[in-house]
Amino acid sequence: MVAKIISGKSLIGALNYNENKVKVEKAELIYENGYAKNLYQLSFNDKLQRLTDLASKNERVKTNTVHISLNFAIGEEFTKEKLNEIASEYMDRIGFNDQPYLVYRHQDAGHPHVHIVSTNIKTSGERISLHNLGRTKSEEARKAIELKYGLVQASQKESIQKQEGQYLTKIEYGKTDTKRAITNIVSEVIRLYKFTSLPELNAVLNQYNVAADRGSKESRMFSKNGLVYWVLDNRGNKLGVPIKASSIYGKPTLKALDERFPLNEILRKPLKERIKQSIDPVLMTKASRAGFQKALQSKGIQVVFRQNEEGRLYGITFVDNQLKVVFNGSDLGKAYSASAMNDRFMNHKPSLPTGSSAHDQPASKVSKLVNPSTRILPEKQVGYQTILGDLLNTEHPEDTAFPGMIQNKRKKKRKRLTS
Repeated sequence: MVAKIISGKSLIGALNYNENKVKVEKAELIYENGYAKNLYQLSFNDKLQRLTDLASKNERVKTNTVHISLNFAIGEEFTKEKLNEIASEYMDRIGFNDQPYLVYRHQDAGHPHVHIVSTNIKTSGERISLHNLGRTKSEEARKAIELKYGLVQASQKESIQKQEGQYLTKIEYGKTDTKRAITNIVSEVIRLYKFTSLPELNAVLNQYNVAADRGSKESRMFSKNGLVYWVLDNRGNKLGVPIKASSIYGKPTLKALDERFPLNEILRKPLKERIKQSIDPVLMTKASRAGFQKALQSKGIQVVFRQNEEGRLYGITFVDNQLKVVFNGSDLGKAYSASAMNDRFMNHKPSLPTGSSAHDQPASKVSKLVNPSTRILPEKQVGYQTILGDLLNTEHPEDTAFPGMIQNKRKKKRKRLTS
């Protein structure tokens, strides 16, 4: 069993998420605790008001929403009664036995799971601390329940790993509900990664075929600080209809993100030297741009280059998927900036394979290797894929050898005229 705890500031958002699943017959309310009415007599307002009444007893606490999912192994089967019993025991063990909560059985994934909605504000107005709840009481409860009910066990390491990236897989448009897929990815990325701007957030989201978009600068959405989320194909093209940030559970709007950026700035500082330590060994090699990306990718770091039409870099972003942190190159230091990287790749001039030279190759291949009419050289020429890939963005041949050759010819011509 894997237990995942999400804390938030919107009780109505958490409740709506589950109630909307019920409406489309992808979930069912199967249990309630701490409500005066029978399970099937509860209206939406009854469910919400019981929670908001408690939350109002301590308005200084902004994080007053607890949304828990209990996830079981594929193949495990449960009756409603057994799920209710497990959910009730879990809530009891983590200190929520006296809190009102609702248990929803979901049927929108390949594995059985339930969602539980509650609040951490007690009748007295006291707050139940959520700090490290997932790693302490929740882990103890998980282990005890696994043993008691004979569930498929998940080690602590495996449990944490599943919690830390449970929904982080690329979206394949048309194969799953778009809003649910976007919600899962955006929620996980915002919760786990430390980013300080919208482009940095997109550097992470794009890995999973999602993009946050403000619209064009001339658009009404941009002027109103609106934000939508798109599904992308593998080439980065937008697909389908965008989802408004305000309609996603947790409301990852531009305003909410702007409030998060300063905190992430502080949280990522201790990780700055660690990511530099991963990049430095690669900087010491004579890697091409593609080689540089590949080397860091093997270390769990995604490198995102931004370049102009001429192929010159004007931005570089590092996404460390192990440390869950994002840095622009310039934030790490001058040596990691786009300007420094551009100079590095422009000056990278690989040699031909040992024992061969340009004169040893067929004329057609030589002309494609050093073609004075273009800066962007072909990358997939047979027999030269690595060399041509490394030569991308090197100095234009016209800027080096050819001007000298022309100049020498002019000198010889002038000598003949004067003689």
